[in-house]
Amino acid sequence: MGEQDSSLIVMTTTLRRYIQIVIRGVIFSPLLGLPFVVFAQGTLNENASSNVTGLLNKISEVIINPIIFLLFAAGFVVFIWGLVQFVARLDNEEARATGGKHMLWGIIGMVIMVGVVGIVNIIQNTIQAIGG
Repeated sequence: MGEQDSSLIVMTTTLRRYIQIVIRGVIFSPLLGLPFVVFAQGTLNENASSNVTGLLNKISEVIINPIIFLLFAAGFVVFIWGLVQFVARLDNEEARATGGKHMLWGIIGMVIMVGVVGIVNIIQNTIQAIGG
């Protein structure tokens, strides 16, 4: 039994490493081709400020907005999980407290992400007003 347990631990650790490598590849591989995507339809006659503004808009559209959406979704999932814990175990005070904490942190996470969207929009509007 001992050998099987240790081989299971090794397999689990190896699987975790492979999953981490795949997740990193999925997250960072689009960044390598981003300059090609941003300037693929541009012409040589455009001025530099519109290229920079376009680049920043594409970075926001391709990288920042999906990350914000995923974090908002994670906050929503934490809130729903806390709600399920709270309602499913009404008789257990500790489980209700844990569910309440999850709901609170889920709401805080969603509010922070809405604030981040507002800050990103302010920065984008400022850059567009200055640059083009």
